[in-house]
Amino acid sequence: MTPFSEFRVQVGVPLKLGDDGFGEARIVPILGGTALGSGISDRILPGGTDEQRIRADGRTRIHARYVIEAQDGALIRVDSQGLRHGPPEVMAALLRGEKVDRTQVYFRTVIRFETAAPAHDDLNLRLFLATGERQHDCVILRLTELA
Repeated sequence: MTPFSEFRVQVGVPLKLGDDGFGEARIVPILGGTALGSGISDRILPGGTDEQRIRADGRTRIHARYVIEAQDGALIRVDSQGLRHGPPEVMAALLRGEKVDRTQVYFRTVIRFETAAPAHDDLNLRLFLATGERQHDCVILRLTELA
């Protein structure tokens, strides 16, 4: 796998929808951020969301969608789906907003890009794996290209 980019996704306060029997549903607003690296170095626009389903033990399904504005002005949609889990006490601390040891949390997403911009069309044809880290006000995703 080839290193591609590091995303720093700024996130807001989660909107908690409650538990409907499938886990607690939350929508986390994406406030902006940066994408830096050899593969893509651009600006993450505000307005996306990270929709989550969280089980009582902290296991979390993630589906984030947001838009990157490339340096040439092209818009690139990010579709990121994944899982986050760890020991229950670590996940509880993470959900309370506490700093946790990232090695204690399994956080992976598969990322697809979608764009109509001809200069970035190659992104439509590839998949990426990201290792994630939740910090207080942002999520850091380290992307590698799947060969």
